[in-house]
Amino acid sequence: MQATEKLAKGIPQIRNSRINVTKWQFRPGESTGFHVHEYDYIVVPLATGELTAINSDDSTTVTNLEVGKSYFRQKGVAHNIINSNPFDFAFVEIELL
Repeated sequence: MQATEKLAKGIPQIRNSRINVTKWQFRPGESTGFHVHEYDYIVVPLATGELTAINSDDSTTVTNLEVGKSYFRQKGVAHNIINSNPFDFAFVEIELL
């Protein structure tokens, strides 16, 4: 992580033996920091916009998200997610333990 990197805010909502639910809030330019997903997960966008992923191989993926249009990913995804919008962005992440 670079010293100037601004991190998004992760707000835990539900944590138990079956799921972890976290709301992620990003100001423009903020990121999650590089991480590897240890569990299968679902993302529910709370806004419409685009997020940029910097992948483990340093490639970049830009994804257009629509409010309420969920998607699923399997464990093992490794990336840093950046809010590339000129406005605040948020999503709910549900990890399946």
